Amino acid sequence: MGTSAAGNRLCVISEEGGEIRRLGKRFRKLDLDGSGSLSVDDFMSLPELQQNPLVRRIIDIFDTDGNGEIDFIEFIRGVSQFSIRGNQQQKLNFAFRVYDVDKDGFISNGELFQVLKAMVGSNLQDAALQQAVDKTILSADRDGDGRISFHEFCTVVDLVVSHQHGHTQLGPLVQKVLVLNKTHQT
Repeated sequence: MGTSAAGNRLCVISEEGGEIRRLGKRFRKLDLDGSGSLSVDDFMSLPELQQNPLVRRIIDIFDTDGNGEIDFIEFIRGVSQFSIRGNQQQKLNFAFRVYDVDKDGFISNGELFQVLKAMVGSNLQDAALQQAVDKTILSADRDGDGRISFHEFCTVVDLVVSHQHGHTQLGPLVQKVLVLNKTHQT
């Protein structure tokens, strides 16, 4: 006999319950002042995050109510986007929001520059970075409005993923951005 749909849901709830308990433990450990919410300082107490140039953007995305702190629900929702069980759409949406600094649903030239500058730091001169940003916007912006929509972003990500799996040939611009990202990560 196979398992019932109800049985499958119970397994998922049980698995998620265990994961939520583990995340609760982690949350309480990070909550240095016991306030029930996490501040930027709480996150920055983790050595692995101290050198991450995007940590403040990630915290801003987790902070859905905009109060400058991450409560447990925001923490769970934010961390769940990185879960193996998380769906691809959530992950793409999260990645898009990293670049959509002003939260208007588009990535502007200035926003792309700002986020990439945080990633590459002083490893690339501003003029060269601006050139790469301009070319990226030009190549990704299919409707010609001078900014990247979520749909256009997903198209670029699909190209990158396909390239990494050897299914397509990327242009020199996307290859250059990939090299910049890889260089900064090492």
